[in-house]
Amino acid sequence: MPTTLSPLHQLFQDHWDAWMRFDPLTATFVGDRRFNDRLPSATDDTYQAWRGQLVDFRQRLQAIDRGSLPANDQLNYDLFRHLVVNEIAELGFNPQRLPISRSDGFHILFADIFQLMPFENRQDYENYIARLAAFKQYCLENIERMRLGLRTGYLPPRCTLMEVDQQIKPHIVSDPTESVFYQPFKQFPGHIGEVERKKLSEAAVKAIFGSIVPGYSELLQFLEKEYLPAARESISCFEIPGGEAFYDHRIYYYTSLHLSARQVHQTGLDEVRRIRAEMDRVIKKTGWKGDMAGFLEFLRSDPRFYVSTTDALLEKTALVLKRMDGELPHLFKTLPRMPYGIREIPPYAAQGETSAYYNPGLGDGTRAGMYYVNTYDLPSRPLYEIEALSLHEAVPGHHLQLALQAELSDLPMFRRYSGYTSFVEGWALYAERLGLEVGFYTDPYSDFGRLSYEMWRACRLVVDTGMHALGWTRQQGIDHLAENTSSTLLNIANEIDRYIAWPGQALAYKIGELKITELRRRAEQKLGEKFNLREFHDVLLLSGAVPLDLLEQMVDSWILECSQL
Repeated sequence: MPTTLSPLHQLFQDHWDAWMRFDPLTATFVGDRRFNDRLPSATDDTYQAWRGQLVDFRQRLQAIDRGSLPANDQLNYDLFRHLVVNEIAELGFNPQRLPISRSDGFHILFADIFQLMPFENRQDYENYIARLAAFKQYCLENIERMRLGLRTGYLPPRCTLMEVDQQIKPHIVSDPTESVFYQPFKQFPGHIGEVERKKLSEAAVKAIFGSIVPGYSELLQFLEKEYLPAARESISCFEIPGGEAFYDHRIYYYTSLHLSARQVHQTGLDEVRRIRAEMDRVIKKTGWKGDMAGFLEFLRSDPRFYVSTTDALLEKTALVLKRMDGELPHLFKTLPRMPYGIREIPPYAAQGETSAYYNPGLGDGTRAGMYYVNTYDLPSRPLYEIEALSLHEAVPGHHLQLALQAELSDLPMFRRYSGYTSFVEGWALYAERLGLEVGFYTDPYSDFGRLSYEMWRACRLVVDTGMHALGWTRQQGIDHLAENTSSTLLNIANEIDRYIAWPGQALAYKIGELKITELRRRAEQKLGEKFNLREFHDVLLLSGAVPLDLLEQMVDSWILECSQL
């Protein structure tokens, strides 16, 4: 007989099912195949209805007596409340009315969906074809939502839309078989016969011609004739309706701490000064005789720090990670079973993308995690950044943490596949520094690259709050990063435009890392010889991502338990 769920866990299941129906692409992303033939409804009314559902879920939660629950379900209760309350507040500001930029958006994400879908049988192919056929309507709904945004004051900053046309045009093809969307039809499983292959391929060509090409064409026309002409020159999110309150909420949404913009800004300035002093010490080790500005220009321009082929960049990245794979048992008691791979960021997205990103795998082992490396403009991809970047995105950073979280089968699904940005990104930044403890960054240039990445995250606190809350210009943001990091100017411009398009998200990295570092220092000081790094990492990771205030409570409880042994 089926197991009867408690009211709390029935609530979790009902919320999960509703979330997957609301966003079938997220369902695919987390391995829920029930909706693989669908695209989301992208109308503004759908978002408002989803917010109403979340309000109902919150009311159901409030009707459950938290005090009567066992300790593990009290934590589940608290995390679910945090998730739902945050999302209700977020949707109250209507961020869905600004859905695209050159660093993010449905126009980029949908083109990668075939990488996440299964293609094991005919039904899988038919599901994918159904999505292709639905894309034009999906585009039109997104366009109407952006038009509503324009009518109601949600004007996009112009700088965030530059080169978006270059991300759209590659999908407006004359030969459907050359489309990236046709990729799954170039190779079939052996058990699908020639007749079925022909039918499926013909259906894909029809869907690409009849939906993908006209959908992207409509989007391009809207972008060029309506969206770009209406875009604003200003960059602060204060310029959209309720913008000041929206940014205050975004700080909490992404950091899970109650901080003001000025507090975050000052923390950033303090960290910039601290890291700058460490950089100066490393520069001396290289024998450089000039000033910091000259050293940064040397790093950005000297050919020794760059490769000329994509394969060379990927090979050097793979070597770093294979070395780290062998060191992980020194740092961790529990390791994930899930493997990870390395791929290039697709060419249609690479120009406006950051240096790298990570896509999580699935806890059931059917999809590996994937580390995406940007190979566009190789003179902007310095070798001295590879160690820090790879440790952040793969191991011991995002892959290790998110793979472990996905494999925690005793947790509710919302905890396995959703998280708190300050924890997830804070962990990945903390993971960069772990390389020092197992023999990485022995080359001073690579160590400077590590510090430059840490400086980059500190500067984010300064420039994100500066541009959104304190009146900074885009150029001030670019200058601040150029003066304090070794990042190339292309990366800096892409990053600044990302912060403008995605207010508050960039604050999570350094705020999270500072809290994790503070908790480790506290545990080391209080436990002395009883401190065990591998067990400390279990405490951090084996509950999945949690808000920073709850993380602090968990670590303090562990310290107390260990001190009494």
